[in-house]
Amino acid sequence: MDINIVLVEPEIPQNTGNIARTCAATGASLHLVKPLGFEIDDRKLKRAGLDYWDKLDITYYENLSEFLEKNKDEAMFFFTTKAKRKYTDAEYPGRVFIVFGKETKGLPEELLYENPEKCVRIPMRDTLRSLNLSNSVAVAVYEVLRQRDFKGLREDGELTRFKW
Repeated sequence: MDINIVLVEPEIPQNTGNIARTCAATGASLHLVKPLGFEIDDRKLKRAGLDYWDKLDITYYENLSEFLEKNKDEAMFFFTTKAKRKYTDAEYPGRVFIVFGKETKGLPEELLYENPEKCVRIPMRDTLRSLNLSNSVAVAVYEVLRQRDFKGLREDGELTRFKW
């Protein structure tokens, strides 16, 4: 897949489940970097991902070093509250890896300092620390898709009347 979502040491199963659902809906691949703060068979994870889990392309890595080594030639964007550049200012190439850190700490600062040109942020008010991880991933994925004119997704929706 052209869009790859990377979660480095995710801690909250519901967030990962929601992100899995976003990946299934958009066709993005999911990359999970261990250690995970939960078991993959966690019922909270499965509940958030609902029946989408079998529709995912998932790759697991033992640690961040393994992920970086196996994907060293790929275009990567590190999402962090510490970046100067906004996520909308970046141009996302054909095959892209969008990387997010754990909920409580984000990505390792050493990684960010070594790759400032790859760091982007989602603007928000100064008084808040960050957005929820699953919301941030959705914002990022849909920006990449917007830049590609939503290629590969359903062209139009149909307005239907619901019967109550």
